[in-house]
Amino acid sequence: MTTETLTMLGCSVLNEPDAREKARKAREVAEVWRNARATGATLEFGEQRPPDFPARPAEPALLDPRDMPRRRRGGQNGRIALLHAIAHIELNAIDLHWDVAVRFADVDLPMGFWDDWISAADDEAKHFGLLADRLEALGSHYGALPAHAGMWRAAEDTTEDLLARLAIVPMVLEARGLDVTPDMIAAFEKAKDEESVSALKLIYKDEVAHVAYGSKWFNFLCGRENRDPKEAFHELVSHYFKGPLKPPFNEEKRAEAGIPPDFYWPLAT
Repeated sequence: MTTETLTMLGCSVLNEPDAREKARKAREVAEVWRNARATGATLEFGEQRPPDFPARPAEPALLDPRDMPRRRRGGQNGRIALLHAIAHIELNAIDLHWDVAVRFADVDLPMGFWDDWISAADDEAKHFGLLADRLEALGSHYGALPAHAGMWRAAEDTTEDLLARLAIVPMVLEARGLDVTPDMIAAFEKAKDEESVSALKLIYKDEVAHVAYGSKWFNFLCGRENRDPKEAFHELVSHYFKGPLKPPFNEEKRAEAGIPPDFYWPLAT
């Protein structure tokens, strides 16, 4: 009987094409990890390598960012389009987090690193399920609208550099979510869509923790490599992220997540 390893289980998530099943597997594997950690029988890491590109469902159609239709504003159709876009982000986030856990499994790091990353992947799977449920309750479903094809670019660009991955994914892309989510919540509150408001507020709270995981381990690695974290962040973002960072910034939540203003303001428009 083959012994299940962390990389084997992580690849089972990455290689699952069905969106709902991917989210279910991500939650199941997170539970396996937590149970093993609780009993002191931590899973072996294994040596399985992640796919270059995770499996995806046949729908939604993935379009180049330049070809994405302008999102409709206002009304139920506009809210469905927004929920669909966020659901797509959360599905990609499941794969982004599991790609880190598998791709960098041979890096010498404290076990807390994998605890954090697997917890974040579990949260993303929970978020996707909430949003997929809301879409169906509103008469739509995930896959009904085209989606952004460029979201895996950050993973492709940073396959060989964990420090760069931490800078770009949690500390830039997920931090951007902290900036824009309050306005999204306000729009759904205005529409009196309390179920969607509840889901978005939960996502907002969890994403602060995810950005904090990125900041914590970015600073840890910088310390181990005797690098100045601010200088390293500026260098990596300037190299790997196309274009300036866009204000306004949610300075309160970014600070709560461990990212001070002098990290991002010098890189702003």
